[in-house]
Amino acid sequence: MRFRHPDGSTVHLAYCTNVHPAETLDGVLDQLRDHCEPVRRRLGRDRLGIGLWLARDAAHALITDPGSLRTLRAEIDRRGLEVVTLNGFPYEGFGAAEVKYRVYQPDWTRPERLAHTTDLARLLAALLPDDVTEGSVSTLPLAWRTPFDSRAEDTALAALTTLAERLDALEELTGKSIRIGLEPEPGCTVETTADAIAPLTAVSSPRVGVCLDTCHLATSFEDPTTALDALGAAGIPVVKAQLSAALHAEHPHLPEVRAALAAFAEPRFLHQTRTRTAAGLRGTDDLPEAVSGRALPDGAPWRSHFHVPLHAPPEPPLTSTLPVLRATLALLLGGPRARTHHLEVETYTWQALPADRRPRNRARLADGIAAELTLARDLLTDLGLKELP
Repeated sequence: MRFRHPDGSTVHLAYCTNVHPAETLDGVLDQLRDHCEPVRRRLGRDRLGIGLWLARDAAHALITDPGSLRTLRAEIDRRGLEVVTLNGFPYEGFGAAEVKYRVYQPDWTRPERLAHTTDLARLLAALLPDDVTEGSVSTLPLAWRTPFDSRAEDTALAALTTLAERLDALEELTGKSIRIGLEPEPGCTVETTADAIAPLTAVSSPRVGVCLDTCHLATSFEDPTTALDALGAAGIPVVKAQLSAALHAEHPHLPEVRAALAAFAEPRFLHQTRTRTAAGLRGTDDLPEAVSGRALPDGAPWRSHFHVPLHAPPEPPLTSTLPVLRATLALLLGGPRARTHHLEVETYTWQALPADRRPRNRARLADGIAAELTLARDLLTDLGLKELP
């Protein structure tokens, strides 16, 4: 979906296909048919943006076989879809029964991460619509926090610098400008936007900026105004924003609140949980650690990294951090100039929801994704953006 900002620029809204696990090219093609096109039809749109996730094997198949790449591009067009952004964070296995810490491997200290992200940039340059010259790829924020030392940081930043040089060359070759966004995430060496400033300043390339995920921002209790002001002052671009909401528990000391949170503890993904204290941010790597004992102080609200559906917040006594998303979006797009042009709804946890809230079939999942996109569209039009045909 495309929108015209009051400054005259085009803002793209997509949803991320990592909600539909597929490791191979055939699986990606099935996604377009079974999920993406049905979502588009529910929205009554001739064209729908998708934030494509290409696992290692799918990306490798496309890079090594130009015919396969042409087939994918033709299938995207035929089904009324378009791609201006890729989710390059998960490398492989995102649909496994247990993902947890594995999603952070390989990190930016490993040559496989540089090679894969280079491939993604090349593929995106070929998949961009003919009338679009700028694409974005989100990626993990260097690495999980342990083990990570100054030597590892030097290796990771050298890899990002090499990537930036390759992206310069790619634009010279194709005329397409591809940018990479580090996605701050709780528990990583770059957990917050503030953590991103030093490494991105060291890389010093307009090709490399931040992917701002509003669930992660909220989970770490970052203030959107402070975060965006600091990025702006440092000259770091918001390459892409992921529209998402976290779990919020206002009174975690209450047994009924603990029980409600425990229903969201599940075996597939990490759900880092945070609270603010007078001494600073405290947290656990996963939700079960928080709800099962005294790992976290419970005198102030908790937030957990669980991407809940935007349009359907959890029932009381829990809520979502949708207000943080609204505030961030207003700062990004409510002013006279658009501060980002790529937006992606990224609720990959539909099948990880408590059993009574999971979609029972493809049709229900498509209904839910369409409802999330409808909410995002309404937020944009409320800010004065005009939806384009």
